[in-house]
Amino acid sequence: MELGNLTGFSEFLLLGLSEKPELQPLIFGLFLSMYLITVFGNLLITLAVSSDSHLHTPMYFFLSNMSLVDVSFTSTTVPKMLWNIQKLSKAITYGGCITQMYFFELFAGLDSSLLTVMAYDRFVAICHPLHYMVIMNPRHCGLLVLVCWIMSVLHSLLQCLMVLRLSFYSDLEIPHFFCELNQMVQLASSDTFLNNMVMYFGAVLLGGGPFICILYSYSKIVFSIYGIPSAQGKYKAFSTCVSHLLVVSLFYGTSLGVYLSSAVTQISYSSATASVMYTVLTPMLNPFIYSLRNKDIKRALKRFLGMAVMKGPIVLG
Repeated sequence: MELGNLTGFSEFLLLGLSEKPELQPLIFGLFLSMYLITVFGNLLITLAVSSDSHLHTPMYFFLSNMSLVDVSFTSTTVPKMLWNIQKLSKAITYGGCITQMYFFELFAGLDSSLLTVMAYDRFVAICHPLHYMVIMNPRHCGLLVLVCWIMSVLHSLLQCLMVLRLSFYSDLEIPHFFCELNQMVQLASSDTFLNNMVMYFGAVLLGGGPFICILYSYSKIVFSIYGIPSAQGKYKAFSTCVSHLLVVSLFYGTSLGVYLSSAVTQISYSSATASVMYTVLTPMLNPFIYSLRNKDIKRALKRFLGMAVMKGPIVLG
């Protein structure tokens, strides 16, 4: 029996990472801990950057934007998973599934785009330092973020509209912990050739394109650093890129690993487990990567936490 366009069915079943009942409390505790760390860490960085006037620069403007996107990215999938485990339910409505897929694609695209913008910012800072403040003025920075949002919104909207045209089998079990686009297309009973083409186009546009831009930016950065005469100058220039390079490697390395593993193995649960790397683990580690290697962020965090501690007794008094 084929079903389509919301006719005859109202929900999907998210099978999660494991169907073993004894593992559910462990999965719940692990994901709840990672989610809380992700939200607290990224919001703390955002508040520290906004409260310290010394960090009102393009680099930290983009960093605070990415921190908010990471919180939203994780919040798209993990809370629903925790709710289902707590309620001993696997159900998600058709509308909820489409909504989750839309926001997941949106924030994944934003993550990729913002990483590219941050690479461009480092390129201008190192390769054109005398013109940095002219090129990376507040209006230009705001425009770059706006373009990232427009591209991501249009891409996720297109992907969802392509899914809405599909018909589905009566067996609507998704072997994942969220409504992942590829899994949704595989469940369809109608022809998915056009959907696959749009998916590949989107992956090239918002995945491969930004990655090539990042590689190009860093190739120029490496040549510029190589031309700096002093070792101290080379170290100072390179140190401003280390955190961003680590985040780029983590995001693209885990994403590529997921898609390679899903292409090689036919075990759906293996792909779902691998997806945890870039959907949950990467957003959780980003605040640690930027704060542990960045003196300005550590100083701002200490100042912000110190202000919070001082205000506590005043409010109580």
